[in-house]
Amino acid sequence: MKQKHIFVTVGTTQFEKLIAAISEEDIIKSLEKLGYSSIQFQTGNGTYVETSHPVIDISYNKYFSDFQEQIDRSDLVISHAGAGSCLEVLKSKKPLIVVINEDLMDNHQTELAKHLSEKGYLYYCTCDTLKETLEKDFNLLKPYPVSDGNIFADYLDQCMGFQ
Repeated sequence: MKQKHIFVTVGTTQFEKLIAAISEEDIIKSLEKLGYSSIQFQTGNGTYVETSHPVIDISYNKYFSDFQEQIDRSDLVISHAGAGSCLEVLKSKKPLIVVINEDLMDNHQTELAKHLSEKGYLYYCTCDTLKETLEKDFNLLKPYPVSDGNIFADYLDQCMGFQ
């Protein structure tokens, strides 16, 4: 059986709640049942408590110089809702779960995640609904049309009131 790998990224900021949620025993057990054998956390500049598991290999790095390589070797990416991270993953044709940071004020990232989810490119959730989201069928997601940069540009224009 192929070993399946998850890459978790919080970008350059802090999102300890996401790292803690994925590190919870019930989430780890769900990932194990789904056939995942390793998790690579990109933790940004936050603080977190490293955990270990007897079956799933868990590793932590603040940043990666080979960010794209981490995406490419993953079978699933779990990310904060930053536009740059989302687009990098979608362009790589990897299944993506975007986790909304509910602690952010005026959270425009929720709008982006919702928009891309409505188009069928990703799933989004909160830390509290992550477990249910992991059980969704990722084969139902549509590939992001890399050649059509207008989808993202149109969305930004709409948010800025240009349309």
